[in-house]
Amino acid sequence: MSAITSLDRPNSYIGRSVPRPNAKRLLAGRGRYVTDITLPRMLHVAYVRSPYAHARIVAINADEARAAPGVRLVATGADLAKLCTPWVGTMDHFKGMKSPPQLPLPIDKVVWAGQAVVAVVADTRALAEDAAELVAIEFDELPAVVDIDAARDPDAPVISPELGSNLCFQGKIDTGGVEDVFGGAAHVVEEEFLFGRHTAVTMESRAIIADYDASEPKLTVHHATQTPYQFQDIYARHYGIPEACVRVIAPDIGGSFGMKLHMYHEDMAVVGLSIMLGRPVKYVADRIESFVSDIHARDHRVRARMAADADGNILAMDVEDVTGIGAFSAYPRTSVVEGNQVYRLMGAPYTFRNYRADLQVVFQNKVQMSQYRAVGHPVACTVTERLVDMIAAKTSRDVFDIRSGNLIPDDAYPCTSPTGYKFESLSHHACLSKIREMMDYERLRAEQAELRKQGIHRGIGIATFVEITNPSPAFYGVGGVRISSQDGAILKITPSGDVRCLISITELGQGTETIVGQIVAEHLGVDRERIKVITGDTETTPHGGATYACRGAGIGGETALQAAQKLKGNVLSVAAAILQEEADKLDMQAGWIIDKATGQQRIELAEIARIAYFRSDTLPPGTQAQLSVAHHYAPEGYPFAFTNGVQACHLELDVETGFVKILKMWVVEDCGRVINPLLVDEQIRGGVVQGLGAAFFEECVYGESGQLTNGSLADYLVPMAVEMPDIVVAHVETPTLDTQLGAKGVGEAGTAAASAAAMNAINDAMSPFGGTIAQVPMTPARILKALGHI
Repeated sequence: MSAITSLDRPNSYIGRSVPRPNAKRLLAGRGRYVTDITLPRMLHVAYVRSPYAHARIVAINADEARAAPGVRLVATGADLAKLCTPWVGTMDHFKGMKSPPQLPLPIDKVVWAGQAVVAVVADTRALAEDAAELVAIEFDELPAVVDIDAARDPDAPVISPELGSNLCFQGKIDTGGVEDVFGGAAHVVEEEFLFGRHTAVTMESRAIIADYDASEPKLTVHHATQTPYQFQDIYARHYGIPEACVRVIAPDIGGSFGMKLHMYHEDMAVVGLSIMLGRPVKYVADRIESFVSDIHARDHRVRARMAADADGNILAMDVEDVTGIGAFSAYPRTSVVEGNQVYRLMGAPYTFRNYRADLQVVFQNKVQMSQYRAVGHPVACTVTERLVDMIAAKTSRDVFDIRSGNLIPDDAYPCTSPTGYKFESLSHHACLSKIREMMDYERLRAEQAELRKQGIHRGIGIATFVEITNPSPAFYGVGGVRISSQDGAILKITPSGDVRCLISITELGQGTETIVGQIVAEHLGVDRERIKVITGDTETTPHGGATYACRGAGIGGETALQAAQKLKGNVLSVAAAILQEEADKLDMQAGWIIDKATGQQRIELAEIARIAYFRSDTLPPGTQAQLSVAHHYAPEGYPFAFTNGVQACHLELDVETGFVKILKMWVVEDCGRVINPLLVDEQIRGGVVQGLGAAFFEECVYGESGQLTNGSLADYLVPMAVEMPDIVVAHVETPTLDTQLGAKGVGEAGTAAASAAAMNAINDAMSPFGGTIAQVPMTPARILKALGHI
């Protein structure tokens, strides 16, 4: 299937920078978030949380809380277990993976500090919090398993004894002959990399309102989530409610970045509390709660080495990744996916064929870890790109030249990586050449040399990357997880000739409504302003995968395209009957039926709609106007649509203080067909900022007893606008041929390589002093230690 040529028309909506239609509404404070919703008879829940990372629950005394003003219910884990069946966060294709069953609230013991233990429901959140202070819980503290090496020790306490060990999953990849390659290599570089846990810190925290009506019975859930259909299925199955009686509504969402994909214990409890009370129950996590209950990400220690010949040609990689995921594997997407993508994306841009890797995913007494923007990509990219820079130093080659000599040629596709990933078509060399020209590389190197003479130390770092997008059923369906890889769209022409598009991909602020409107406008032949896009309601929109893993444009957009083509065919059929013309001689543009050969306007779409809806008696006999279509699309062909690109970082290091000033970032990215350049560039810039946050600022720090020591915005650092540089973005377009649209994903590309480019830049700046760093975040203290100053 080839990409359509109409996308290259000068007046095409595809490739045009169109502002988001919801931007003014949100900027004006007219957004409607879960927090803004108030339902009749609504109650509020507060949770009593464990102060211990690991402890038995000996006794709970809630008598005083039950008698407190405004309290309607105090519920324990045992109460909710009568209504809710347990869940287990495993996938079938991860052979040998294990995780203990989970319930909304624990019954016997707690397994991380901050775990919700008791729910207090009252007329207001303040009353619920006051009453929660009156709940007395007796704990018997147990040894906390915090460190990943301690967790794997044969003598370590086992967090879930029924599993036999603290090992959740172990995966291995071995192409064979790796040891021989390393033994005969001219150059071998190796390093231990440490990646600090961090979390999403979304503008809007997690929020949910569950409203159970026993008279129907029906459950309506207003949920700040990017995947309402997933939660419709979960609530129905685990609470025994027919799926058709469960409605999940995702209103405006203040950011998600993957964090709002997962099932959280407090959210599941809210549903049970509403069932118990027969009234709406609302829960909004405050910032302190978010730090100890939102999923974390990127807790990895990677030991890796790379072999090369005398000329710097990469021959092999050998990797050991150990990652800690908390006491459970998250549900339903599991906590193994990140590690799986780390060890399968290692070395992805390069031609070498010898690869060996060992992945160990371990349980620990910490907050659950799972998917977050650019799942695994920054870890794999940072390890690979740092080792490539080390090979360049060993062979006295420039960092651009070493990559140019090792990247997969742009004419070598399709090809398969040593880890088994199948690449349709990538553009590493085109991207590398473009970014070198954009950043004026030779000038920067000359300037760097002159400034070093003055005691000013600047660093230049580059990093190539490969990103997973457009996942097929090979992502979740193959593992038995009920997360859809297909999407659905319903297109309707109203009696006035306007168009309504109900689609399963969701709007999170990234521009779903905009790009879907552009695609429908392009392929139906109507003005963008006459299209209304509706998302985020399982009652009205068709079932689909919604928004995750950079699939919105590539899969949801293709769904909209095909639905528009189908509806256009219906319209032209009716128009042909009215005009007594052959349908294939007609076309539709700007809301008019036109003569395809001459472009002459024949009849307006609004007139066709008027006739179809109100004067069908004037249509030729047997003509049934179908001005509504429902269409579903699932990806075919390659299991994933891989994208690629390269990032560059220019920074200045104060070697006396360890402070870093990021001067500029450049990104060249290939996401296939670019639908809306404005939104694509802003997605990339936002992703780069999150990547730099991980590189320099963000880390969830734990003490030896499993206590999170910086769980507030007073202590947890996030990047601010004043600390961020200009981010220059450019593109190479290599459309996927698996779809007519040709679009791949772009939402995670900015995050994928930012940390890697930054680390290479820091090490470049430190090179005159012989210091190196391989740990993120690269804080001033760690940089000074690498320089030997502390």
